[in-house]
Parts: sequence; structure tokens; C-alpha cells
Amino acid sequence: MRILIVEDEELAVKKLQKTLEAVSPDAEVMGFTDSIKSTVEWLQDNPQPDLILMDIELADGQSFEIFNLTDVKSPVIFTTSYDEFALKAFKVNSVDYLLKPIQKEELKAALDKFQKMRTGPDVNLDVLVKELQQKLQPKDYRKRFLVKHGQKLVSVEIGEIAYFYSDGRLNFFKTTDNRKFVVDYTMDELEEMLDPAIYFRVSRSFFVSVNSIEKIDDYFGNRLILGLKPVVDKEALVSREKVSDFKKWMGK
Repeated sequence: MRILIVEDEELAVKKLQKTLEAVSPDAEVMGFTDSIKSTVEWLQDNPQPDLILMDIELADGQSFEIFNLTDVKSPVIFTTSYDEFALKAFKVNSVDYLLKPIQKEELKAALDKFQKMRTGPDVNLDVLVKELQQKLQPKDYRKRFLVKHGQKLVSVEIGEIAYFYSDGRLNFFKTTDNRKFVVDYTMDELEEMLDPAIYFRVSRSFFVSVNSIEKIDDYFGNRLILGLKPVVDKEALVSREKVSDFKKWMGK
């Protein structure tokens, strides 16, 4: 299976290639492109690959434009941090649609789906779109948390929570009026519960609300440091691998 990778972030390319090697060792990466322009040129100058792994947001625009500029005969697995482009993606040769960070099992399932499509009958696009609509149905994110306050239990509305963080032993959240509570969920469990439009996981141990961010500064190691309200008990750092997605989340 010959694959073209279209991705404008070097770290994401390395991670995707590593994941691809793990789930499909026989896959051959024919090339890498990082923009609409370079992808169009590559497709015009090279044999069509069996499959394209394509990020939607590229440095010079959305990759959908590639399909308007050249004839793309290869099926595509789209990758992105956002799900708003889902149905649009399925109208242009899409086999599947993977949200970043891409998990091994999800990439493997998408490649398996591609292989079945190659050897089986033509797949009805309407069926694919319905599958995707089901996959991307709005989740029922948490609206409140029941937490201990002394000897009592207190219900805290999600809109009152500024950020969640871990000290390595316990997980906490702070409210906008500077109350601090222990929360009985792991950070990974919280990631499934919190609306990504409101909360962003800036590192393994920190989720921030968009409304809690007062200041963003550069920090050594290609990271960012956040000034939050209320003031946090520890440094709120955006890890290096999260910086690009964080900037997009903030509206860059």
C-alpha cells in the first residue's frame, strides 16, 4: 500500500508515520507534502498513491482546495483537530475522518476500512455520510460535578469552573470565585466529559477554560505559559506538542 502524507506540522508527521508503521508495517510512504501548492505539484508529477493521509488545515489554506486544482483519484483519510469539516470531507474521496491526536486503533480501523473498500463493491457515499453523522453526534458533556466540601456534598455547575489540574496525586478544579475542590476522576476521564469548545487540555495534567485565560507568554522549550484567573497553584504550561492546536483553539 503506497501512501502520501499531507501534513504541515513536523511533529504530527513524525507521530503519524510512527503510528502508521505500528499498525501497517507493509505500508510504503511515497512522499510528504505540507501545503496545497506542494501537494498539487506532487500529485501532478508522481503516480497516484493508493491512499492519501491528509490534514485539513494546511499553512496555505484548507486542503479541500487541492481537489479543485488537480484531479485526485486516490481515496483519502482526513485528519484534523476539528470535526466541523466532516461532511465536506466525505464529499471528496474520503474513506474516513480521524480527529487528532490520532490513536493506533482508530488509524488501523480506517486502514482496514480502506482495504475492504478496495476489494469489495463500491461503497454508497450516503451510507458513509450517515456513519459519520452518527460518529459526530454532539456528545452530552458534563453540566455539573458533585464534590465534597467539608462534610457536605456540593453541586458545581460547569460554567463556574475555571480549570482542572493535577498535583500528581489528586485532581482538582478551581471555580471562577477561587474555590478549590478535589474531583474524583482521572484526567483522561475528564477529557471525555469536558466540552472541547470550552476546555482545552494544555498538558497531561491541566485543562483550562477559554474564559480563564488572561495572558499567554512564550516559555522555554517551545512551550507557552498561561496567566489564569483565578491565580493557579502551579505553572500552567502548554506542552510543546499542544502549542499549535492550542493556538488554533484560541482562534489563530
